[in-house]
Amino acid sequence: MHTALVLGYSSFDLGLFNDKDIRLKIIKKAIRSDLEKMADEGLKWLVFTGTLGFEHWVLEVARDMKDDFGFQLATIFDFETHGENWNEGNQVKLSEFKQVDFVKYAYPNYEHKGQLRDYQLFLLENTDGAYLFYDEENETKLKYFYELMKKKDNYITKRLTFEELNEVAENFSEN
Repeated sequence: MHTALVLGYSSFDLGLFNDKDIRLKIIKKAIRSDLEKMADEGLKWLVFTGTLGFEHWVLEVARDMKDDFGFQLATIFDFETHGENWNEGNQVKLSEFKQVDFVKYAYPNYEHKGQLRDYQLFLLENTDGAYLFYDEENETKLKYFYELMKKKDNYITKRLTFEELNEVAENFSEN
């Protein structure tokens, strides 16, 4: 996989609202391990949609690894208005999505639901795989997007699972 779309649970989906939560350290350790393996297999580009939670955590880890692994980072927002109503703390995170190697907006603003479908199809057509934190037993709005990924020929999906996080947690040490 050369170009991976990054998608996963939001902070809200996981009930993680504190950036100092120990669970975030475990998640980020798992992300770092996954990104190292994916880099060894040829990953160069990480493509984000600008969603808080898993995407932002991957962005933070990837930025730390960028110099050593040569990652290129891109954010393709759905709309130019993306995140404009977020609180001050989340605005800082939004600005981090805008400080990457490539930033584009699919549309100026929302006009109809067909835009979201077309946006998702565009992302799938312009990536060759996804790095995904999603479990079919814990459905969210990602369900439809995940179904599209599964139907796409030769589309590689690397999933971070709750089982993998449990393994990381069992061996976790803050030192």
